[in-house]
Amino acid sequence: MFRAAIHKHWRRIRFQQIYRRFRSYTMIPPAAFISNLILAERARHVPGCVVECGVWRGGMSAGLAVILGPDRRYYLFDSFEGLPPAKQIDGPAALKWQQSIEAPEYRDNCSAPPEYAKEAMSLAGANHVELIKGWFAETVPNHFFDEPIALLRLDADWYDSTIVCLEGLFDRLSPGGIVIIDDYYTWTGCSRAVHDFLSHRSATERIDAFGGVCYLVKQAAENAGTNEPGRLEIVTAMPSALTGPQGPIRCSG
Repeated sequence: MFRAAIHKHWRRIRFQQIYRRFRSYTMIPPAAFISNLILAERARHVPGCVVECGVWRGGMSAGLAVILGPDRRYYLFDSFEGLPPAKQIDGPAALKWQQSIEAPEYRDNCSAPPEYAKEAMSLAGANHVELIKGWFAETVPNHFFDEPIALLRLDADWYDSTIVCLEGLFDRLSPGGIVIIDDYYTWTGCSRAVHDFLSHRSATERIDAFGGVCYLVKQAAENAGTNEPGRLEIVTAMPSALTGPQGPIRCSG
């Protein structure tokens, strides 16, 4: 019991340190950042690479690299020119946000030069990093991966961007691989894209949440069509000093 408490204490401190190390490279609130790290920890034994679609300055990818190790391959997809125009399907809040160019959270439509992401991944010690620049519809479907995906993190914001990533990458996940969907609780278009994607393929994967972060777990083929959702057993280590209302997460990276 005492050893478990000590382990949990040092684990909590480690997650806090990772966040502080990369906080200038991310817009993700501390509690959500650490929830992402805890989810990533559950993919440590899943074979494959790590893919993030929508990276901003690369802070979240860098945090994932610290957790999942320097020798995996990390693929970072982004336009590095900001978000594409929101559409009606993305909802009135998205349209209003993109028109509010003077608002502090606008952040130049979430654009950032790729040099930031390169620097963040270098700080994380990642040895195999590929930055893929361009709109998802042009880059994701045509990209070659020579191994399955262990963890897929989607920070794509809008409907079109989210669904093209799911359609292009979901089937490349290893069984037990994790999909983290950053904007599910923020933008209508993102949540609608997730629902449409799962519905159109009659998928049995469950939409779940941990610490306010939406995720899915890719089922093994033998579990498809059964009532076994493949939920994660997560040992929490949420730092009390960093928890609390997260508020809306915009383009977070």
